[in-house]
Order: sequence, then C-alpha cells, then structure tokens
Amino acid sequence: MGVGRFVYTPILPLMHAQAGLSTGAGANLATANYVGYLLGALAGILAPVLVRSRAALRASLILLTGTLAAMPLTHSTTVWSLLRLLAGVASALVFVVAAGSLLHHLRDHPPHLAGWAFGGVGGGIALSGLLVLVLRSAADWRTAWWAAAVLAALLAAASWNLRPQEAPVAAPGGSGARPRTHRWFGVLFVSYTLEGVGYIVAGTFLVAAVGQESPGRLGSGAWVLVGLAAVPSSALWARLGRRWSRPGLLLTALVIQAAGIALPALVGGTAAALGSAVLFGATFIGISSLALATGAHLRFPRSVALLTAGYSVGQILGPPAVGPVLHHGYDRALLLASLMVLVAAAAAAVLRIGFPHHMVVKGHTVPAQQRESTEDARPAAAGP
Repeated sequence: MGVGRFVYTPILPLMHAQAGLSTGAGANLATANYVGYLLGALAGILAPVLVRSRAALRASLILLTGTLAAMPLTHSTTVWSLLRLLAGVASALVFVVAAGSLLHHLRDHPPHLAGWAFGGVGGGIALSGLLVLVLRSAADWRTAWWAAAVLAALLAAASWNLRPQEAPVAAPGGSGARPRTHRWFGVLFVSYTLEGVGYIVAGTFLVAAVGQESPGRLGSGAWVLVGLAAVPSSALWARLGRRWSRPGLLLTALVIQAAGIALPALVGGTAAALGSAVLFGATFIGISSLALATGAHLRFPRSVALLTAGYSVGQILGPPAVGPVLHHGYDRALLLASLMVLVAAAAAAVLRIGFPHHMVVKGHTVPAQQRESTEDARPAAAGP
C-alpha cells in the first residue's frame, strides 16, 4: 500500500520533465487518488464484510499493482486520473483489511507492536523513493512506474496469505450509557480534518519542491528519509501515549510537522530539505494513530468512521486549495500547508482544555488506556 499510494510523489518530477505533465494536472492526479481513497474507505465502513474478506484483499492487491503497470501505457491525463482513482480505492481497501487483521490478531499484545506493522507504510514509501533514486539517472518515467509495479507485485505476493479479522462476536448485555463527549470530539474532528489538508500537500509536493531548489538526487533521497522516519514513528508515539496525555502528544506532533513542512520553504538548502523529510516522516503516521486513539477513548459512536471521512475530505481539498499558488513554485504551497497544520495544532490545544482523561459512566471510571469498544474498533482507512 505504501508503494502503490505514494510512489507518485517521487515520480511526479519525472512526469513534469519528461511526460509534459503540468503542475495543475499533477495536482488533479493527486486529487483523483484521494477521492478514490475516500471511496475505498467508505466501502470498508459501509460494507464491513470487506474488512474480513481475503478475496477483497487479493483483488485490491492485484488492482493496485495493475494501476501502476498501466500508467506508462498512455499520455492521457484522463486515463491517468482514472488509474490513480482506482489506485486510491485499492489502497484504502488494502489498509482496511490490514488494519482489521492487526486490531484483531494483536488485540492482546502491546500497542507498539501494531505500530511497527503500520510502519510498513513508511517502508513502502522508503522503497519507492529508493527505487526512483536509483532509476532516475538511467531510465525514464515509464520505467519508474513499471519498476514500482514489479515491487508492488513482490510485496503483494508476500502478503497474499494475510489472515483478515474474524467476524465479531456480539458482546452480552447492552452497550450501557455513553459519556457526553461531543464538544471534545468536535474539536478533534476539526483538528484531524485540517491535518488532512496540510499533510497531503506536503506528501504530494515535497519531493518536487526539494528537487526544484536542489536538482538531482536530493528530492528522491528526501522521500526515502520520509519513509525511513515513518517506519518506527507509530510505535514510538504509541509508547509515549502510555505515559503522557494523547491530546498533548497530538499538539506536539502537529507543531513538529508544521515546522518540518515549512522548513524547506523558509530556509532552503540540503540540510533543511533532509530535516524536513525526517520531521514529516516521524509525525504523519503517528498523528493518525494518536487521533484515532483519542477518538476511541472518548467513546464517541462511530468515531473511526467519522474521523476517516474528515481526514479523507481534507486530503481531497488540499491540492486544489494550493493549486493557484503552484505557478509561483512550491514554497507558498508548503507555507500554506504548514499554516493549516498549525491551525490543526491550535484545535488540539483547545482539545486539552478539560479533556476527560478519566470518564465516569454510571459510576464506573473509564481510564484513558481502556481498549476501544467493539463498535469504535471497527477498522477503517483513517491512516495515511
């Protein structure tokens, strides 16, 4: 999933230079992928049977790989948009099934173990960036897409026999009363939606922005660093969440990410580019983990589904929002993205005010580390 969803980022500069793709069209292709991701996420939410289907997993792996292989077969932006749309749908379904498997089979294990598994997205990002880094001096954009398809096929074969989660068993008795947490969840929803807007702009244009200032291998190298930093990030934030307040950690991660996104636009140079990659990679998966865990703690009905929808809509809005400033380069786009993440951080700061770290339901204290209820634990593609 990390390869199929994110390899577009390091290939984008090659398509600008060799395939005649304009910056506006590049943003449109990104948007098509995010629309597809939202559709796939909604499919997983509205049809929970997909989460437990090995056939759905395998079909999605095949479709995702096929869309990568088909990209070099045309110069039509319409067909490219359709392929990236389908890649988004398939990526979301792969993530849904994998997340369901993790939540089910690792239920009684420490949370950082699942965090390492989610780091596979970062591994896919790093591999895709390394692939393009190696190929860019010896091959063109078509070869990069075909090589990515081969890599995705190998990873699909390795994950072919992944066991999806089993059908849930209804808990005896009623669900009981729920605490009133609407105001905190509303603030969390706003924060996470704004994060979707800011994160996706950086995730789409970071390589192109770095490459614009420092031509050569630096852009692809920065994307490799993003992936490598993302691999342990979810596990790290999960461990920190056992000791410190999740709203506080969410605020911290958002501020760090905003600084990382703005760094290459404000400073420039190799050190700033590489520092930006590390800060961005170390936070974007962790922010998703923290937001979902916070929503589950609030025990808000269908929190995962609602946060998924907001995050996905934010990703769809991001590229068109910065489209008008792309004619002046990528610096303004990155600064706008950083501003969006800072506003998300401000919302996270509000979330901390009076946050119910321990909630009482009918005289029973619910600690912050209580596991998700069956309803809210239903996995959805709320991640990257």
